[in-house]
Amino acid sequence: MNETPEQEAVWQQVENNPRFHELVHKRQAFALLLSVIMLVLYIGFILLIAFAPAWLGTPLHAGTNVTRGIPIGVGLIVMSFVLTGVYVWRANGEFDRLTKQILSEVKS
Repeated sequence: MNETPEQEAVWQQVENNPRFHELVHKRQAFALLLSVIMLVLYIGFILLIAFAPAWLGTPLHAGTNVTRGIPIGVGLIVMSFVLTGVYVWRANGEFDRLTKQILSEVKS
């Protein structure tokens, strides 16, 4: 993509803005935290499958075919949606606010 000198100057101003560095750091740290949470939950589930399959295969109560593994697996899927929602909520709040501040500083 060919950028005009004016566009290049704007990009340079954004990159030099301390709020931009704050935004990048906060966003990366938050994304890493949520990724680690999901990874720990997923690895925990895989370890349960590997080392405690009998426990996961135990029915929730007598007379049912629903085992412990089913709600845990569904919970893992639901947790991924929840963590995505948490990220979107923060991105639409704090991260968007910082982005608007950066843009208003660069435009003025």
